[in-house]
Amino acid sequence: MSERKYIILTPEGKEIIPSPENLDSFNENFQVLVKKEALREELIGGYPEIINYLNRFGFEWESYSDYGHMRMNPYAALIFDLVAEYSRQVVRSLNLPLLEIKGTAFFNLDLKPVKEHAELYGGRLYLMETDRGKFVLRYAACHQQFAMIKDWIISYKDLPFAAFEIADSYRLEQSGEVELCFRLRRFFMPDLHVFVRNENEAKVWLINVHHKIMEEMEKLNRSYELLINVVSPNEYNRYKSFLIEIAKDVGKPVLVSIYPSSELNYYWTINIEYIIIDKLKRPKEIGTVQIDIGNAERFKITYVDENGEKHYPVILHSAVIGGLERYIYTLFDTALQLEKPTLPTWVSPVQVRLIPVTEQCLRYCIDVSNEIEKYGFRVDIDDTKRSLSRKIVDAEREWIPYIVVIGEREVAKRMLNVRIRRKNIQKNMAVNELIELLENEVDGYPRKPRYFPKLLSKRPGFIYY
Repeated sequence: MSERKYIILTPEGKEIIPSPENLDSFNENFQVLVKKEALREELIGGYPEIINYLNRFGFEWESYSDYGHMRMNPYAALIFDLVAEYSRQVVRSLNLPLLEIKGTAFFNLDLKPVKEHAELYGGRLYLMETDRGKFVLRYAACHQQFAMIKDWIISYKDLPFAAFEIADSYRLEQSGEVELCFRLRRFFMPDLHVFVRNENEAKVWLINVHHKIMEEMEKLNRSYELLINVVSPNEYNRYKSFLIEIAKDVGKPVLVSIYPSSELNYYWTINIEYIIIDKLKRPKEIGTVQIDIGNAERFKITYVDENGEKHYPVILHSAVIGGLERYIYTLFDTALQLEKPTLPTWVSPVQVRLIPVTEQCLRYCIDVSNEIEKYGFRVDIDDTKRSLSRKIVDAEREWIPYIVVIGEREVAKRMLNVRIRRKNIQKNMAVNELIELLENEVDGYPRKPRYFPKLLSKRPGFIYY
């Protein structure tokens, strides 16, 4: 099979064949993407220190399982569940009729639509056999959603609508290439499928989803570089004006990968990969969206038009914030590029750490924590028998946004001495002022209670430094 062809497509519609000599005019991150994807250059890389911090927060490999399978201690589990809930909020904000489903991860390879779809994934299939036959573990939510939606009675009046599932997914990545919180054999996709009548509607909704994907990364003060895969040269010619529209929308060139014509029955026409360049200057795909013109027919999903005739809808596939683990990877990679590494307050396992200077101050700490918890914030108390300096160091190691030291003066004045991590300042304030700060920082994001005891003295050593 011939190689893919790569083109740099500018917002003005200019096509540039990538070469080492013509990259200097592009931004540094885009150069990294082009060098890795189009020119196949080996990037320098280095030791990924992000692994140390993911481990610190409880993301680990499970040694009792297969390669590429993670386990999550309480801090990590809480971060994961917050991100999962946030992924729901994001897809709801698209203002589409949304139907969330749940299903199985096992699908029968003897069934024609499952087999045809699976064949496109080649050697990355996770296979198993039971007394009912040979099964594949799903590599996205497509199988379950499509197997369910084929049984629905859909009118043109119902379109567009979206189906959503946070799907445990399985891909048999090479053992030497698995990467904590990024390349996994078991991972979770917040998989969104948008069902529309035709390709023109698909383009409209792709732009809507595209804007949401870009917006979510901008909230982290990051930006994406775009790699747009096109299934064939003919499809590139057919979609070229639309791809230029996307380049204009992002205001910078995009890298287009054009697949050679193939006998493989691909289901998609274009697939956009949204890529960050991480701290080690490596391209990392996070968000995705693609147009699917084949699976509705493959799975026999139809809708009835105004004249009572049946048609196959076009389907958009998207992971708006990316796989949950990859979004978490992005949060940590972003934190490590700050002067003072900090996770966003909404996803910080502990949002406020209260540190009593003496045992006599503990009662006031408990009262303060109870008041803060009324508003749905996560607060804990370091009541351990250690020095004040050690407690502060450990709170810093946990990147806690607000560290509150409470001594006899604070108890007497009913005030708080607050270290604000993000600004690297210390400030005296009342409890209600701290609550107001927290409200402003987490507005619009999910809230969950702690997954661990309030008092550090009551915790095992898994989160104790």
